[in-house]
Amino acid sequence: MRHRSLAVAAAIAVLPLTAVSLGVSTAQAATPHAAPRVTLPNTVNPAVAHSEKKGDVPAEQQISVAVSLKLRNSAELDRFLTAVTTPGAPEFGRYLTPQQFADRFAPTQQSVDQVKAYLTAQGLAVGDVSANRQVVNAHGTAAQISQAFGTHESSYLDPRSSRAFFANDDAASIPAELASVVQGVSGLDDHAVRKGRIARPNAAASTPSGMTPAQYQGAYNLNRTGADGTGTTVALWEFDGYKTSDLTTYDSQYGLTGPAVSTVSVDGANYDSSPGQGEGEVELDSEIVRGTAPKATQLLYEAPNSDQGEIDMANKIVADNKASVISISWGTCEPDTTASSMTAVDNAFKQAAAQGISVFSASGDDGSRDCTRSASGSGVTSVDFPASSPHQTGVGGTNLKVSGSGTYSSESAWSTAGGGVSTVFAKPSWQTGTGINGTMRTVPDVASNADPQSGFAIYSGGAWAVYGGTSAAAPLWAGYAAQFNQKAKAAGQPVLGEASPRLYAVANSSSYGSVFHDVTTGANQDFSTKTGYDQVTGWGSPVADALTTALLGGSSGGGTTPPPTGGCTAAQLIGNGGFETGTAAPWTTSSGVVDNSSSEPAHSGGWKAWLDGYGSAHTDTLSQTVSVPAGCASATLGFALHIDTAETGSTAYDKLTLKAGSTTLKTWSNADAAAGYVQQTLDLTSFAGQTVTLTFTGAEDGSNQTSFVIDDVALNVK
Repeated sequence: MRHRSLAVAAAIAVLPLTAVSLGVSTAQAATPHAAPRVTLPNTVNPAVAHSEKKGDVPAEQQISVAVSLKLRNSAELDRFLTAVTTPGAPEFGRYLTPQQFADRFAPTQQSVDQVKAYLTAQGLAVGDVSANRQVVNAHGTAAQISQAFGTHESSYLDPRSSRAFFANDDAASIPAELASVVQGVSGLDDHAVRKGRIARPNAAASTPSGMTPAQYQGAYNLNRTGADGTGTTVALWEFDGYKTSDLTTYDSQYGLTGPAVSTVSVDGANYDSSPGQGEGEVELDSEIVRGTAPKATQLLYEAPNSDQGEIDMANKIVADNKASVISISWGTCEPDTTASSMTAVDNAFKQAAAQGISVFSASGDDGSRDCTRSASGSGVTSVDFPASSPHQTGVGGTNLKVSGSGTYSSESAWSTAGGGVSTVFAKPSWQTGTGINGTMRTVPDVASNADPQSGFAIYSGGAWAVYGGTSAAAPLWAGYAAQFNQKAKAAGQPVLGEASPRLYAVANSSSYGSVFHDVTTGANQDFSTKTGYDQVTGWGSPVADALTTALLGGSSGGGTTPPPTGGCTAAQLIGNGGFETGTAAPWTTSSGVVDNSSSEPAHSGGWKAWLDGYGSAHTDTLSQTVSVPAGCASATLGFALHIDTAETGSTAYDKLTLKAGSTTLKTWSNADAAAGYVQQTLDLTSFAGQTVTLTFTGAEDGSNQTSFVIDDVALNVK
C-alpha cells in the first residue's frame, strides 16, 4: 500500500481551509455582499425599536466587536453536563480540563482561522482570540463594520433614558460559508451597560453598623461547616475597581485574615488607581466573600463595561481555570441587550460547568420589573442576566432577622428582590419540583439576606456604610461554595461544580426542610412567596452545615449519594468510536490521524484513525478518557486493527502501543501485519471504578512505512 508523506498530509489539512477562507474573503473584498449571506438572529438591540434615529454613525468612527463562535457537539455537551452533576452516574464529578473541553467541544482552530481570514479581508484589524477559541475580537471603522456584517450603524436617542447610543439598524449577516461556525456578533451597539445590584440606605459613617460576619455566619450556620475556604479560589466578576486600603480596614475591623486580593485585567481594564461609581459594588463583593470564606483566594477580574467586555471576561475566567467559584453582582435586564450576546456568555458558562466551576449571580434589585431603572422601563416584566442563564445559580434576596445570640430568627422576602420568568432561556432539565408551569427558565434558584434594612456593614470609599442588594447575596453563596469545595476535597469528593442541578436534587428530597430556610412571607411586584420554590426567593437560604452534609452524600440529603459500588447499567463508553463525525472529538489526536482517504480503507463507514505510514521517523497518538463504572462485572475493549507495512521479516521496527493510564495493555508491530482488519479484544475489568485515559501510540523508525489503522472502537460494560 502506498505510504503518505508529511508534506502532502500537511497540504491536505491546510488547503480546504485556505480555499474556503480566500474564496469568501476575496469575494467580499471585491464585490461586497455578492456571495450568499445568512442572517445572524438576535443581533439587534431591542432598544432600537423604541428609540429615535438621529443620523448615521460617522464612517470613520472606530467600533470594536466580538465574534462568538459556535460550540461543537452540543448534544454530547448537554449529555455530559447532566452526567457530571448526577451522583451515581459514571461521569459524576469527572470534570474536564480546559484542554479536554477544547478537544471535545470548543470551536476548532480551523474555524478561528476562517473567521480571522474573513474579518481581515474586510479591512478589520483582528485582535485577541480567547484562549478557549470561543471569541475572535476585531475593530475597524463603522464603514468596515457595516460592510463586514451587512448592516448599517446609526446614532439613536433613547427617550426613556435620554441616552444617546449607536446601534445597527438591522440584524447582522455573514457569508453562508461561515454560518456553521459563527454564533453571533456583539459590539455593534453600545446601549447595554451593566449595573451593580447594590442598595445603600444610609450615609457614610466613621464606625460600622449593620450585619457583621459573625452574625451572618451564625444565622446561616456557616460557622458550623468546619471550613474557611482554605485552598479554594473565588473569581469576582467586576466592571470597576477597589482600594486595597478599604479591604484591609474591613479585615482588621473583624479580625479576618486571608490571601491578598489580586486584580486580573481583561481587555486592558484596570480601575484600581481611580475607582469609579462602582467601587462600592466591588468592595462589597470582596468583603462578603472574605466574611464568609476568609481563607479563600480572591481573583478580581476587571473588564470594560460593554457586551464585548463581559463576553471576554467570561471566557478568560473559564480559560484561566484558576477559580472553582465565580461571584457576579452586575447585570442587565434581558430586554436591554441582545440574545446573541447573552448566548455567548452562556456558552462560557457551559465550559465553566464542564470544568467544575460554580457560578452565582445576583437576581437584581427591582423585583419582577428588572428594567425599572433602565431604558426599557418598569412596564416590562423581566428578569436579570446573567442570573437567567441556565448554567449558573441565580440568587434572590431576603430580609434576615438574627437573634440576640447571633443565630437565625426569621426571614421574609425582600420586596424588590429580582425574580420572574426568562424570555430568552428555556427551562433547564434540572429545574423541577417548582410547581410552576411553562417552558421558560424561572429565577431565582436560591436566596439570602439582601434587604438594606437588614444590610451588611461594609467599608468603602474610606467610610463605613450599610449595604444591601442581591449584590450581597451572590457573594455570600459564592463564599459558601468555597467552604463546600474545601470540605469536598478533604473528603475525597468532587467540587460543587454547576450548583443548581445538585441544589434542586436536595430541595426535591425529603430533607428539604433541614437544609434550606424556606421563606414563605413577602412578595415582589408580580410574584409571592409560597411553601417550597417561588420566584422571589427560590428554594430559600442555606442551612450551611446540613446542606454540606447532604451534598456530600450524608444523611441529610436525598438523591445525592456517592457513585454506587454495586450494580451496573450495560453501556458502551467510547465516544465517536467509528470516527464518522469526521472530527476527532472526544478523541485527542496528533495531526492528520482521523482520515477518510481511500489509500487505507475504513473497516466500516468512510472514516478511521490512521497512525503513522510515513516511512520516516514519526510518532502519532490517539487517546480518549473514559470512566469505568465500579459495579460492572466486565469491561471489554474491542476494535478493528489493520497493520500494513513495507518492512520485511520478523523484527519489530515500527510499533503500536496501547496503554490505560500508565499500564501497557498490549503492543503490536510491523511483524503483525495482515491483509485486512483483525478484531482485537482486551479485558479492562480491572479498571472498574477508575477514570483512565486509553492511549494508542504509533512509532515508526527512519525507513519503510508501517500504517496502524484503527476503526470501530468500543468499550462495553455490563
